[in-house]
Amino acid sequence: MQKEYLTIKDIYGPLVIVEGVEGVKYEELVAVELKNGDKRTGKVLEVDGDTAMIQLFEGTTGVDIYTSRVRFLGRGIQIALSEDILGRVFDGMANPIDDGPQIIAEKRIDINGDPINPYARDYPEEFIQTGISSIDGLNTLVRGQKLPIFSASGLPHNRLAAQIARQAKVRGSGEGFAVVFAAMGITFEEANYFISEFNKTGAIDRSVLFLNLANDPALERVATPRMALTAAEYLAFDKGMHVLVILTDMTNYCEALREISAARKEIPGRRGYPGYLYTDLSTIYERAGKIQGKTGSITQIPILTMPEDDKTHPIPDLTGYITEGQIILSRVLYRKNVLPPIDVLPSLSRLKDKGMGKDKTREDHADVNNQLFAAYARGKEAQELAVILGEAALSDIDKMFFDFANTFEMSYVSQGEYDDRSIEETLDLGWKLLSVFPTGELKRIRAEYLKKYLPKFKKEEAAAD
Repeated sequence: MQKEYLTIKDIYGPLVIVEGVEGVKYEELVAVELKNGDKRTGKVLEVDGDTAMIQLFEGTTGVDIYTSRVRFLGRGIQIALSEDILGRVFDGMANPIDDGPQIIAEKRIDINGDPINPYARDYPEEFIQTGISSIDGLNTLVRGQKLPIFSASGLPHNRLAAQIARQAKVRGSGEGFAVVFAAMGITFEEANYFISEFNKTGAIDRSVLFLNLANDPALERVATPRMALTAAEYLAFDKGMHVLVILTDMTNYCEALREISAARKEIPGRRGYPGYLYTDLSTIYERAGKIQGKTGSITQIPILTMPEDDKTHPIPDLTGYITEGQIILSRVLYRKNVLPPIDVLPSLSRLKDKGMGKDKTREDHADVNNQLFAAYARGKEAQELAVILGEAALSDIDKMFFDFANTFEMSYVSQGEYDDRSIEETLDLGWKLLSVFPTGELKRIRAEYLKKYLPKFKKEEAAAD
């Protein structure tokens, strides 16, 4: 039986200072019982000799320093897991909020998890289809990868997250596929949007949702992604499923981390964030991957809003160091009504080459990807030149690339919120767009692929004219 303490010394905001404690550990779970019988839960933030600093999840209102009893539970925060979590909606601390029953635990696991042995990791190779052309065609997502989306305030990253969650699938795989979705610091309206989207399309049946609202405690916000990843590890490595984890918004997570760091009176680092922000983020991102000898995998898509649209801000900067690329949303494209406004030129999936090719997507994928990217880049250069010199100064071929850039944005990058394109449809659309150019301009596609695929789309182009 745990020892009870009646030695609360001080209360500062959400923090409780308890003296005379023994054997207390950092991040240990704490139960506080008030005089009227109400119970609060907290976590140890700091231990200094026989003094412990605790932060309560529910706040300290009503806690009396003379009569409240404190018990240290000797363990960290745990989550109850079984296959019944699929199709359920939880708050940030894994309490059901969908009017369903409590989960009868097959096992309880500490949310901090165990690190994956680097030697036991398997290399990510299999393609995951999101149904979004600018990701599947140009910045291919691979099973076991961590590929963040860098957004900005006011851009439709939540809609993009919901679309990926609805449409994502592993092609040609007999194993189960699940989506674990964690939202941190969102509004009540946003929470309702996600729940209704998942229910409306039936995606909820293969999904687990963790929703932490903006008015929930900062400590809960820090626990939410770890709850989601622990659930994902259970489904992937215990149940052999392919799991896609979507975390939004990591900026809110980092703000909560900064708030807790300030409460602990730690010396701040860049922009007031704690000096261990890089290490803390890595404990989340590095929980993606595949393990040799195990069927399942965890693929991560963390979403963050860049404060002031600044890529050099500590959150996107450090995220970029840890993850394998980034998908960047553009305010310029959003103003043009290109949705989703994915800016393909600065976006990058460092593992895309591993997920392309015969038996994964299609043999011509890499060549079409390279040619589309090159043509779009040249078209954007032609548009910039036209701003300075006027369109009359462009050559005929430059005008073709100029027009191609606009067509590419409006028909390839832009697609409906419920438009789920297969990789074959995405590649065929790429060929259709490239068919307007003379064959001599398609220098990045091998001759055998030009011969095999191009005539069909050239005929369609001629028939349309």
